[in-house]
Amino acid sequence: MASGAEVSVPVISDEPAETTASQKREERLRKFRELHFKRNEARKLNHQEVVEEDKRLKLPSNWEAKKARLEYELMVDAKKKECAERGEDYERVKLLEISAEDAERWEKKKKKKNPDPGFSGYAEAQLRQYQRLTKQIKPDMESYERQREEYGEDFHPTSNSLIHGTHVPSKEAINRMQEDVEKQIEKRSKYSRRRAYNDDADIDYINERNAKFNKKAERFYGKYTAEIKQNLERGTAV
Repeated sequence: MASGAEVSVPVISDEPAETTASQKREERLRKFRELHFKRNEARKLNHQEVVEEDKRLKLPSNWEAKKARLEYELMVDAKKKECAERGEDYERVKLLEISAEDAERWEKKKKKKNPDPGFSGYAEAQLRQYQRLTKQIKPDMESYERQREEYGEDFHPTSNSLIHGTHVPSKEAINRMQEDVEKQIEKRSKYSRRRAYNDDADIDYINERNAKFNKKAERFYGKYTAEIKQNLERGTAV
């Protein structure tokens, strides 16, 4: 028998589920926007770094040293102006600011900069000469380009190229070589320790080593043996 009272069935609303899905979608969109913003920011920073690196690569190899040198010169000029305004001597002020440790370190550095080890062998002397000459070489790019246009394909010779004897050195190069040879001759004349040979001197030695020994003996004992030597030369020795 059916009851007259109707049984009410509770209705479940889909609104909370739709709200949760909407929140998740908004959260994903927010994270996507953040990632997109970070990607653009990283791309911008990467482009800036590439531009800066390209600038650094185009700078001379010694740019950092030149920059430090220019900054030091500006600092020195400012210091000189300050000393001049106060009526002080810049050199005295600079020496007063240098510590003993810095002075000792600079002195050691100065000695190590161009040490002269002297003559230790012909190979070492030739190496020092080679290094000194190569430091003086300055490439002439105008002459280089001119010769490349003149010789064309023969600028880089092969086994079939016949360009021997066609190069003519410039007048500046010849003068530079002449000056260098004259400097070498002058330097050798100063450092030469070989004594000039005297044809009128008495020959009382059999070789150069014996001659050096006789000179030393004469220097130390000559005043004691002078009379004996004269008697032997005259033939009156007893």
